[in-house]
Amino acid sequence: MGWTMTLVTAALLLGLMMVVTGDKDENSPCAHEALLDEDTLFCQGLEVFYPELGNIGCKVVPDCNNYRQKITSWMEPIVKFPGAVDGATYILVMVDPDAPSRAEPRQRFWRHWLVTDIKGADLKKGKIQGQELSAYQAPSPPAHSGFHRYQFFVYLQEGKVISLLPKENKTRGSWRMDRFLNRFHLGEPEASTQFMTQNYQDSPTLQAPRGRASEPKHKQAEIAAC
Repeated sequence: MGWTMTLVTAALLLGLMMVVTGDKDENSPCAHEALLDEDTLFCQGLEVFYPELGNIGCKVVPDCNNYRQKITSWMEPIVKFPGAVDGATYILVMVDPDAPSRAEPRQRFWRHWLVTDIKGADLKKGKIQGQELSAYQAPSPPAHSGFHRYQFFVYLQEGKVISLLPKENKTRGSWRMDRFLNRFHLGEPEASTQFMTQNYQDSPTLQAPRGRASEPKHKQAEIAAC
C-alpha cells in the first residue's frame, strides 16, 4: 500500500511539474509565438529555416538571445518547398510589404531576394540555386517602425525568361510587384509563408540608457534597409 501511494504521489508531482514548465515556456521571450489567424492564412506549404531559430515560417522572431539583431546579419535562409515538382522550374521572391512601417508603407514590397530558374528537385531540398536577380538582403526593420512582415513566395516559372527592368534594378523599395507578376503572366503562388520581427532596439526586454531619449532617424535612413 505504501509503495502504491508513493508511486501515485510521484506521478502527480511529475504531472504538476510538466504543467508548470509548459506554462513557463509558453510565456518565455524565447517561445516561438505564432502569427495571428489573419496572417497564418498566408502560410501555405513553404518552410524557411534560419540558424538557431529553425523553421520561422508563420512565427514571430523571439525576443531573446539577440535573435532580432542576429537575423539582420545572417546569410540567406534555407527555403524548402516539399511540394515542388522535380521537373519544374520555380521563382523565389522575398519582400517586405511594411517598409518603412506598417502604418505608412510608402516603400512597400521592398525586394529582399529574387531568384529564378530554381529546379524543383533542389527546392525540395532547400537548395536555392538559380539566377539571382536580387541578392539576398537580410531583414533590417528601422527603429521605431513596429513589426514588419517578411513574405516569401514561390511561383512556377514555366520556361519563361525572367528579368528586371532597368528602373527596377535602381532601387529595391517601392517595387511594383503586381506589375512584375503581370508582365510574366505569373499566377497565384505555388507556396508562400511569412514571419515577423522588429528592430532589436524596440524589444521590451532591452533597457534604454538613462538620460538619452530615443529619437526617430531621418526618413532617408529609415528606408535605407527594410
